[in-house]
Amino acid sequence: MANNLLPFSSTLSKSTPFPVNPSQTAHSFSHKTLQKPCFPSKVSTFSNTHKTSFTVSTKNPISDIVSAKQPHLQPQYPDDDDHNDDDKPREECGVVGIYGDPDASILCRSALHKLQHRGQEGAGIVSVNDDGVLRSVTGLGLVSDVFNDKSNNSKLDQLPGHSAIGHVRYSTSGSSMLKNVQPFIASYKFGSVGIAHNGNLVNYRVLRAKLEDHGSIFNTTSDTEVVLHLIAMSKHRTFLSRIVDACTQLEGAYSMVFVTKDELVAVRDPYGFRPLVMGRRRSNGAVVFASETCAFDPIEATYEKEVSPGELVVVDKQGVRSLFLLGKSRPQLKQCIFEHIYLSQPSSVVFGRSVYQFRRAIGEILATEAPVDCDVVIPVPDSGTVAALGYAAKADVTFEMGLNKSNYVGRTFIEPSQKSRDHGVKHKLSPVRAVLEGKRVVVVDDSIVRGTTCSKIVRLLKEAGGAKEVHMRIASPQVIGCCYYGVDTPSSEELISNRLSVEEIREFIGSDSLAFLPLDSLQKLLGSESQNYCYACFSGKYPLVPREV
Repeated sequence: MANNLLPFSSTLSKSTPFPVNPSQTAHSFSHKTLQKPCFPSKVSTFSNTHKTSFTVSTKNPISDIVSAKQPHLQPQYPDDDDHNDDDKPREECGVVGIYGDPDASILCRSALHKLQHRGQEGAGIVSVNDDGVLRSVTGLGLVSDVFNDKSNNSKLDQLPGHSAIGHVRYSTSGSSMLKNVQPFIASYKFGSVGIAHNGNLVNYRVLRAKLEDHGSIFNTTSDTEVVLHLIAMSKHRTFLSRIVDACTQLEGAYSMVFVTKDELVAVRDPYGFRPLVMGRRRSNGAVVFASETCAFDPIEATYEKEVSPGELVVVDKQGVRSLFLLGKSRPQLKQCIFEHIYLSQPSSVVFGRSVYQFRRAIGEILATEAPVDCDVVIPVPDSGTVAALGYAAKADVTFEMGLNKSNYVGRTFIEPSQKSRDHGVKHKLSPVRAVLEGKRVVVVDDSIVRGTTCSKIVRLLKEAGGAKEVHMRIASPQVIGCCYYGVDTPSSEELISNRLSVEEIREFIGSDSLAFLPLDSLQKLLGSESQNYCYACFSGKYPLVPREV
C-alpha cells in the first residue's frame, strides 16, 4: 500500500501558515513530560470547582496568539491532594475515533467515559456534519461535566454527523487553559482537519522553531499544534500524503486520530510507545479507534486489531486501508511498560496482552521472590488490587480489602496549608480495623514515585488500623528516570528511588520490610517480547533522547 502513495506529489507551493482555533486546543506544549526533567517542580494554586468551561465553534479565528518571544513556562504541579497523595505517574490523555455511525458523537462520549482514567482535566469532541463542516465542543473538567444532559440544549446536539474524534486530557503543567483542550480544529488550503493526540514529541522545539522561521503563528502551548502546521506546510497534494510527510519529521511518541470531511485517519509512531486499537461496532460495522479496548465495551464494539507501530490506517467511503510510514525499515519496538503496570484499565487488552492477567502474574512473582510471614494481604486501591490478588493466591494467604477508598473526594480539592494537605490520604483511604488490628500485613501497590503516599499509608495502617507489622510489596521495579514519551512523571530529583537505597526508602516510609519487582523478573515475564518494551523509567536508558535536554 505504501508504494501507491510514493513518490508524493510536489507540485503544490508552500501553504500559508494557519491559525488553530483557541477554543479547540489541548495539551501543554513545553509543559508536557518533555520539559519536566529539566526543572524542579513548582506549585500553582488552581482550583477545580466542577464549574465547566466549554466552547462550541465552527470557525478558526486568530485570537489569543501566543507570542513567539514569550518565554516558555516552567512545568508546575497542581497543588492538590490528588497529585501529592496519589503520587503516581500519569498518562497524559486518551483518544477516540469513530467513522460510519449516525450517533458518532454520542458514542464518542461513551468511549471517553471509559478512558477517563487517562485524563481528568479536559475533554472534547469534534464531529463532521452532513455538509462536511467540522464542529467542536471542548471544556475543562470531566467528560460528564463537559457533556452533561442536564440542560435542554445538550452539547451533543450540536455535534451531528457520522464521524467524530474525542480526547481526554491530563494537564502536566497546572494551567488547564480552555484553548489547550483537544481535539484541535484547523483550516488550511484544502479544507479543515481535526486532530487528537496521545503522546509527546521529543523534537517539538526544533520543529516549532523551524516553522516559526517560515512564518507560522502558534496559538497554543501544545506540541500537537506542530503536527497541524507540518500538514499545512507540506508540499504534497493529498491529505494522506501530507500526514505521512508530517509524521516522517516527528520524533517521539504519538498515537493520533485525524478527521476531515471525507475520512478518518489513525496513526501510531514507529516505536509504538503509546497504545492504539481498532474495532467495529457489532450493529452496523462502524469503525472505531481508541487508546484502550475498554472503550469498546460501552459502545458495543468488538476488538479487531492493534494499530501496528508505524501504521497509518485510513477509513472512508471506500473502506479501510493502511500503509506503513517507514516501509520495511522499522526501529525496534519500545512499548510503554507502565501501560501494563499502572496506566491502563485491568479490563483492557494492551499491546496484545491482558492487563489483568499481567498484573496478577506480577503479584505471583512478588510472592515467590519476596515472601514474608504474614496474616493478610491487602492492596492499595485500586491500582494494587490485581497484583495483590496474585500475591495472596501464590502465598496462600487471605486477601482482604484492608483500605477502603472513598469515591466522593474530588480530584483536586485544595487545602490552604501543607498541614491540611497531609490529611489527603486520610480523606481518601480509611483503614478497616477489623481486617488489620494485630495482624502482620502485606500491602501491595503498583509503584513508589516520591514516597509520600507510601509513608502516609504505612502510618495510617499502624496508627489508625492497628496493624502489628506492615510489609510493602511494589509491583514494579524502582522508578529512577523521567518519561519523555507521554507519561507525566516528577523530575529526577523528586524520584525517591533515584536518591535512596531500598533500605533507606524502607526507613523513610516506615514499613517493616520493602521489596520491589526485579527488572529482570519483569523482563522474564514478558519472555521473547521483552525487547519490545521501553524500560527507561526503570533503567535510565532512553531509546530516543530529546534534543532539547
